Amino acid sequence: MRSTINKFLITICALVTITGAHQTLAQGSGGTVTTTLTTHSGNGIFSSNASFTMEVNNTYKNTENGKISYLVTTEAGKKVAADSIHVGIGSNDSKSYYFEIPKLNTGFYKISFMINVSDYDDTTLKAFGIKPDEIRSAHEKPADFDQFWQGTKDELAKVKPEFKMTELKNMEKNDHKVYMVEMKSYGNVTIRGYLTEPPNPNNRRKFPVLLGLPGYQVALFPIIGTDEDLAVLTIDVRGQGLSKDQVNIRSQDFIVSNLEDRDKYIMRGVIMDCIRSVDFIYSRPELYHDEILASGGSMGGYLAIALAGLDKRITLCSAQNPIMSDIYNLDGEVEWPISHMKEYVKIRPGLTFPKVLSNLQYYDTKNFATTISCPVLLGIGLLDPYVPPNNAYAVYNNIPGKKKIMVFKDLAHEVDIKYKYYEAHWMNDTFGLF
Repeated sequence: MRSTINKFLITICALVTITGAHQTLAQGSGGTVTTTLTTHSGNGIFSSNASFTMEVNNTYKNTENGKISYLVTTEAGKKVAADSIHVGIGSNDSKSYYFEIPKLNTGFYKISFMINVSDYDDTTLKAFGIKPDEIRSAHEKPADFDQFWQGTKDELAKVKPEFKMTELKNMEKNDHKVYMVEMKSYGNVTIRGYLTEPPNPNNRRKFPVLLGLPGYQVALFPIIGTDEDLAVLTIDVRGQGLSKDQVNIRSQDFIVSNLEDRDKYIMRGVIMDCIRSVDFIYSRPELYHDEILASGGSMGGYLAIALAGLDKRITLCSAQNPIMSDIYNLDGEVEWPISHMKEYVKIRPGLTFPKVLSNLQYYDTKNFATTISCPVLLGIGLLDPYVPPNNAYAVYNNIPGKKKIMVFKDLAHEVDIKYKYYEAHWMNDTFGLF
C-alpha cells in the first residue's frame, strides 16, 4: 500500500492523537499521587452497563484517605446518576477501584470522576454511550426537502461554469503540476481552489480524485505529495480563502448570513459550490469520473455528507465531526453556533428562533444523510463541544447504505491518526491504488 497517499489525507485536517487511559499526577515534597482512569470499552460504547476502573498510586509516606465519587449527566447537563466510595491507599501502595454505572437509557452521557484524598484532589471527565445504534432523531426532514434541493441544483445548472485553470509554477514540486482553478457557481459567484496532478507524460494517464472540502473559515492550499496515482482538488467555497472577493463576510457572521431566509441562507450557495467542483472534475479528461473521494472535517465533514446526499457522482464520502447535525437537538447542548444564532435573531425584527430552526431543517446534516448511496466513513469524538455524539449518531443512523463509524472516546472536535490511516487504505482498496 502506498504510504505517500496517507500524507495527503493527514494534511487535510490537523490531528491530535490521544490514546490509552487518562492519567493525572499530583506531586509534593513528600511524594506523589497518580491516578489512572480506564474505560472498559475501547471506544466508550457499551451494549449494557458502562464500567470504569480508577487506579490510585501513592508514594507519600502517609496513608491517603478520602473518597472517590462520580457524577453522570446527560449531554445537556442533567444529573442521572451519582455515587461515592471511601478509599485508603497506604504508603508506597497502589489500589484499583471498579465502578459499574446503573442501567441507563440509550444515548450518550458525560461522567466526572472526583478523587479527594489527604494530599490530592482532581476531577477527570469522560463520555460514554449506551446502544447508540438505536438513536433516532425526533425530527423528520421537511416533506419538500428533496424538492427544495432539486430546484437548487436546477438553478446551478443554468449558470455557465466558465472553468479556468492557471498553472502555478512557483508552487510546484516533486514533478507535480499545481493549478489554480476558477469557476462560476450558484448565483454567478466565482469560486476558486487548487488542483494538483502527478506527472502525466503525453497526457496518457487518468487519476482518481481526492476532493478536499474546507472547515469553517479555513483557507485550503495545494496538497502536493510524491504519489504518482492521485489528483487532489481542494476547493475554497464562497466567503473563504481564494473565494472571498465576491462574498466577503466577517468570520463570526458567516454561519448566520441570511439565516432569516431559507432560500438565501449562505450554506445554500456553499453546498452548490461543492457540486460545481464535481462538475469541474467531470470536465477534465485526465480525471476519473467514477473515482472521487469527498473528504473533510467539521464544516468540511458537513459538506462531504451534504454533497454525497445530493450528488450521486461521489464514489466515497469521508466525514469527520460534521457540524449542523440534528439541529433541533443542538439547542441546550452546544454554545456554537446556537448562541450566535440567537444573538442574530435579536437584531432581526420579526425573526424568531423557532423560525430559524425551521429554516435550518433544510440544511441539517441528518437530512442529507438519508439519500446517500455511496459508502461512508464517519469519525467522531465523544467530547466534541460542537458535535455531541447523540447528534452525530442521529446522522450516522440515517445513512441507508454501507457505512462505518470510528469513535474516539477521549477526543473532542478531532479524530485520531488511526482514522486517517483507515481512510487512506479504504481509498486505496476502492480505487485500486497499490
